[in-house]
Amino acid sequence: MQNYNFIQKLFHDIVLGNKFINKSLFEFEKFFYLKNNDIKNQLHIFISGLPRSGTTSILNFIYSFNQHASLTYKNMPFVLSPNFSNLFNKENILKKERLHGDGITYDINSPEALDEIFFKNDEKFIKNELLNYLQLILFSKKKFKYLSKNNLNYKRINLINSILPNSIFLIPIREPLQHAYSLLNQHLRFSKLQKKDKFILRYMNYLGHNEFGLNHKSWHQPINFHDQNKINYWLEQWFLFYELLFNKYSSHKNCIFVIYEELVNPNYLRVLLNKINLDKVKDHNFDYIKNLNKNEININFSDNMYEKTKDLYVTFKDKSLIK
Repeated sequence: MQNYNFIQKLFHDIVLGNKFINKSLFEFEKFFYLKNNDIKNQLHIFISGLPRSGTTSILNFIYSFNQHASLTYKNMPFVLSPNFSNLFNKENILKKERLHGDGITYDINSPEALDEIFFKNDEKFIKNELLNYLQLILFSKKKFKYLSKNNLNYKRINLINSILPNSIFLIPIREPLQHAYSLLNQHLRFSKLQKKDKFILRYMNYLGHNEFGLNHKSWHQPINFHDQNKINYWLEQWFLFYELLFNKYSSHKNCIFVIYEELVNPNYLRVLLNKINLDKVKDHNFDYIKNLNKNEININFSDNMYEKTKDLYVTFKDKSLIK
């Protein structure tokens, strides 16, 4: 998005910023491409959690097995009409590092968190159209199972599960101080980028990416720490976020808590693949996730807040569905 020219930015503004255009194209898609295949009971995978917890690494790892369909940058800006978007010849850019500056690269065929444009509609629309939407995506990619990374779908686990009963939800958990530090740095980074380029702010709003930056929305009402430019705010948000998820979903068999720090452990990844029925696929690449960022943290933080988050993190590790 940072390299879009004026025409490209205007085009994205027109399409992504207009629900009427999106829904009209969606109806166009259904008329020409909807085949009413039975996908309800397939094992679809939804990755959701706080950003900076390894969601993109897990997405890319699972997508590399070529068993699932995902939305990719090639579908932009026609996210609700994936087959229509395939009619456009788009130049395949060379892989480049994403704006986060974290070493993760992408090109036009890389999967990305784009389906929030669909999920931003009301619950009635989601209930009526989710199966149709996934069928359109699957048809466009010639696959039978869907793979999604959407950091807001933690709010819709029960809704999605009521429509797709065999789906699995992967919820990554990262060591809280490292995680909070990463969130803080990204918040400061994107705030700076968005001040320089207002299109980045609009683009992230279109996609529902309010995790950090000038458009950041708290996951929970802050209790003791309100300053988003301090690490204690992000530590408290970590605790409030994961405490709720643990209380609501730790007993759900289709919710798998994935420990971020274990993603470089081949044995751990083997168990994960078994849980999502990919263990029989040949040519496993257990070196796909090679390095996990670990920073030296030299800023002050609340010892009490950190102790609470650490205790919860240990609880997740002890009761994780993957041992």
